[in-house]
Amino acid sequence: MGIRKLKPTTPGQRHKIIGTFSEITASVPEKSLVVGARKSGGRNNEGKMTMRYIGGGHRRKYRLIDFKRSKDGIPATVKSIEYDPNRSARIALLYYADGAKTYIVAPEGLEVGQTVMSGNEAAPEIGNALPLVKIPLGTVIHNIELRPGQGAKMVRSAGAFAQVISREGDYVIIKMPSGETRKILSACKATVGSVGNSDHALERSGKAGRTRWLGRRPRVRGVVMNPVDHPMGGGEGRASGGHPRSRKGLYAKGLKTRAPKKHSSKYIIERRKK
Repeated sequence: MGIRKLKPTTPGQRHKIIGTFSEITASVPEKSLVVGARKSGGRNNEGKMTMRYIGGGHRRKYRLIDFKRSKDGIPATVKSIEYDPNRSARIALLYYADGAKTYIVAPEGLEVGQTVMSGNEAAPEIGNALPLVKIPLGTVIHNIELRPGQGAKMVRSAGAFAQVISREGDYVIIKMPSGETRKILSACKATVGSVGNSDHALERSGKAGRTRWLGRRPRVRGVVMNPVDHPMGGGEGRASGGHPRSRKGLYAKGLKTRAPKKHSSKYIIERRKK
């Protein structure tokens, strides 16, 4: 995976940096693993706008991703690496030996024709999913479960990875991409390797229109609104707006937003770096 910078033939091309898509081997998704996806435009069931700055965007089809990797002991062959409009990472189409087909998040280094497996007997190799208790210390992992059998919830975006640091009773100590160190039950599954498409962080859209294609509408700053619309609005000329705060009046910088009695706090050993 690489990136390409285009010649500045137009103002939109001047700052545009996009991926090469060189690793993608199929342009049409597997029909049995695709469902229609509807957009809400930020409206709820009454038609009232509850989320602002959402709307428009290109039509998408949702690819059903296997985050549980529950077909233990059955080898699967990587048939293709594909683009997924619903996530920053690429996805890989697997053909299992028993005839089943699934999509997984494609890790860095996974290639077409490679064999992957899941379960206790799987080797700790790229693309294989196995319980944390079976993964050697120091191994780079992604797609981590929080509860056994729940399916992967953490470390799923492009270029992300966590690392197994140590073991402590029924728990494994994991260093998260944020720098946070936390305990996770050793029966939970994780996939070996880091998520692919790591150059995604270097991409730049180049123009406002590309952001609109993603379904994001222009975001209005609070300081340019009227006092009736935002606590930071109003004032003569270009007023600073006072202390940064949200539309509801909550401080936007420096105020802790994590619930003080959150149940998962007991599993966190060291908080993320600020």
